[in-house]
Amino acid sequence: MIHFDTDYMEGAHPQVMEQLMKTNLVQTPGYGCDEYSKRAKELLIARCGLDNKAKVFFLVGGTQTNATVIDGLLSHHEGVLAATTAHINVHESGAIEASGHKVLTLPSHHGKVKTEEVEEYISSFYADETYEHMVVPGMLYISQPTEYGTLYSKEEMTELHRICKKANIPLYMDGARLAYALGSPENEVSLEEIAHLCDVFYVGGTKCGLLFGEAVVVPQGETTLPHFFPLVKQHGALLAKGRLQGVQFETLFRNQLYEEIGVHAVRLALKLKEAFVNRGYQLHIDSFTNQQFVVLPNEIMDRLGEEASFEIWGARGVKETIVRFVTSWATKEEDVDRLIELLPTR
Repeated sequence: MIHFDTDYMEGAHPQVMEQLMKTNLVQTPGYGCDEYSKRAKELLIARCGLDNKAKVFFLVGGTQTNATVIDGLLSHHEGVLAATTAHINVHESGAIEASGHKVLTLPSHHGKVKTEEVEEYISSFYADETYEHMVVPGMLYISQPTEYGTLYSKEEMTELHRICKKANIPLYMDGARLAYALGSPENEVSLEEIAHLCDVFYVGGTKCGLLFGEAVVVPQGETTLPHFFPLVKQHGALLAKGRLQGVQFETLFRNQLYEEIGVHAVRLALKLKEAFVNRGYQLHIDSFTNQQFVVLPNEIMDRLGEEASFEIWGARGVKETIVRFVTSWATKEEDVDRLIELLPTR
């Protein structure tokens, strides 16, 4: 069986595992107060082109990260603007609402929000004289790439940044799969540009070569997220053996490993997409990252499922179904070739 279900099926990249083994018996303080974590944070801040005001926090997973950051950015009466397809709205089991904040949904355009619709929502909200009885749009959530593997352009990011500044609300970017955005040939936004366009963002590790862990980057530090450390602990997102995250992120960013992981996965995903198109299959979304969405006749999907695993995206259709194929740092070229061999031409 070959696997294309998701990008966190394996453990960690061999270089990461090697460093974890080498440092296994080293004794360090807990909660990220160790030299590995310090060096990893310094590497990230430098890679983002930030100064010493910036802060980096290591959290254990994506859902905890989103819930903790959003809780930290919002006041009690505020909610978070996001696309209807956003991860926080669909696949986090109400974690945002459980922390006391409402997800305020906007139309999804292949996973993205449109800048004019964000601006219209905010202006319409304050034009309503009863707005004090309503949940205030207190921030904007986006992800790069989106849940559908699509990318925000530099122009779109710049406009969203402008709108948020005008409305005096923070722009937060979920970077769970950021390596696969940076590794795409269609990407226009560098890590440095993200750091200067977003008030808070995170660099995903769990889906990008680590055993676990996400790195929250706050360019303006305490000004944006004061007293964030205790909030991380309140949300159960603080790891006692914090050095395990420091070692992993230091390995990713000591050289170009993070970028290499993304390039590898995206190259194989695009190879797979080309094969689907050349053999007559319809793409559900034209993604240029590591997630590919294809419409398959059910009989072909079932036949493929005997030798390959993947994810049905939504409910199974009557005659055909949307299917997601995902590559990662660990995907082998021979597995992609094998999947292509299994595809009949339509």
